[in-house]
Amino acid sequence: MEQNKIVISESKKIRRIWYNEEWFFSVIDVVEALTDSPTPRQYWGKVKKRAFTDLQLSPIWVQLKLDSVDGKKYATDCANTKAMFRIIQSIPSPKAEPFKQWLAQVGYDRIQEIENPELAQERMKELYELKGYPKDWIDKRLRGVAIRQNLTDEWKERGIETEREYAILTAVRDFKGYFWGDTFRI
Repeated sequence: MEQNKIVISESKKIRRIWYNEEWFFSVIDVVEALTDSPTPRQYWGKVKKRAFTDLQLSPIWVQLKLDSVDGKKYATDCANTKAMFRIIQSIPSPKAEPFKQWLAQVGYDRIQEIENPELAQERMKELYELKGYPKDWIDKRLRGVAIRQNLTDEWKERGIETEREYAILTAVRDFKGYFWGDTFRI
């Protein structure tokens, strides 16, 4: 699989690159797509200065080399998904407003789920339904998640602390029916 790709979004090219185990997107390309500015670099420069530099915030973007129209690679401001959402919040454009409203709704929904965890389970169920999974599969999946959580909670109560210890127990548990001697059976 090629990891450097151009993603098409509403006929605007959003360049991205796989870096540090996650996707990073060209800030300039996103600014151009959300503003239709004839000078997206200048627009980003003003947003960057006003929303980040003037407030002395730590940069949330990195410079990565991306392909350009001329076929060469140039250092370009890039941001991961989380940082890109933050940058979008700083873009004063009507085209950015739907993203801002969506982010506000997601934040509100997560706060509601903290107050009432059943809402999170209901959201997961709805997402599986939208993906076309059958109801019986969804029910089994939700039960499996709950059982898995109970199991890891039990391990934690019995002193399991490190990620490695959980990995070992998970790997052992996955060998259903396998046993060592008479003392350990799953």
